[in-house]
Amino acid sequence: MRSRLGCANPLNCKNDNHSHASVMARPALLVKGLAVALGVVSGCSVAAQAAQPSVVAVDGTLCDITRTVVGAAAKVTCLIPPGGDPHGYRLKPSDRQAIATSAAVVHIGFGLTPAANEITSPGSVVAVGEQALPNYKGDDPHVWHDPANSAAMLSALSTALIPVLPASETEAFKERATAAIAVFNDLGRWGAIQFETLSQPQRVIVTDHKTYSHLADRYGVDEIAMLDSYTTGGVLRPSSLRRISKEIQSSGAKVIFTPSIPPNKTLRRISKSTGLPIAPTPLFGEGTAAGETAISTAAINICTMVQGQGGTCDKASAEALNDRWQAIR
Repeated sequence: MRSRLGCANPLNCKNDNHSHASVMARPALLVKGLAVALGVVSGCSVAAQAAQPSVVAVDGTLCDITRTVVGAAAKVTCLIPPGGDPHGYRLKPSDRQAIATSAAVVHIGFGLTPAANEITSPGSVVAVGEQALPNYKGDDPHVWHDPANSAAMLSALSTALIPVLPASETEAFKERATAAIAVFNDLGRWGAIQFETLSQPQRVIVTDHKTYSHLADRYGVDEIAMLDSYTTGGVLRPSSLRRISKEIQSSGAKVIFTPSIPPNKTLRRISKSTGLPIAPTPLFGEGTAAGETAISTAAINICTMVQGQGGTCDKASAEALNDRWQAIR
């Protein structure tokens, strides 16, 4: 460690003219050699950066998933931040700049982010969700809420990215992808155990919009998407409110799940009409929660649903899964 005076060891510093003169008398060749060496190192650094491809992840959980499996093999730029709305997202100038220099752009597909349809890139543009689920014909683009779909997306992501990564990174990338798929498979099994703490009549989730149909299908849960099922354009008319209230009160639901805190006025009206409380913890339906990973966000959602409906949740095991996920990078 250098002192403030610049000596490596302050005890050996000599403040006399002889020592200063000896320093100044060092051969100029040594200085030139150091400059050449630094130039070589700098040149290597620039070359390494130039060789590193750029990947753009647009939406859903793809930012965290892509960064986790890519590691240092590529620069990953994420467009929609945690908590952002993919449905109304518009590309910014900085987004277009990142896309213009990318080797690959990945997005969920299925119309999750309409702005993704505008993307043109010198590299490939891949709808990873559509590649992973080619036979899906439904209308819910939030496919990652079933961990099995996320595992399938990882396979599709690998197919899309391996051609653009340096060959020297291929094996390490495959190892990370294999480890990531294993975590999602274990997350799926963990989720099943949590929902098993609910009796069948309790296996219902009441939400505002259709977001969790893939999760519901995976775990045998009935999703009541109130505004999608009973309103036109999300407008809650008195007749719609009566129909929603009747449906919810006979469903076995114990709570109304909200995508945000505080809940919006519409959910508060429904809560008042039905007598059901609004969950104190929001669900994160459009991607990862701020400061969380794809794994921890999924666990938060599942625990919120299960506990809201009267079940129990093994959070310690969920944290262990997330630790495994974070160790992949």
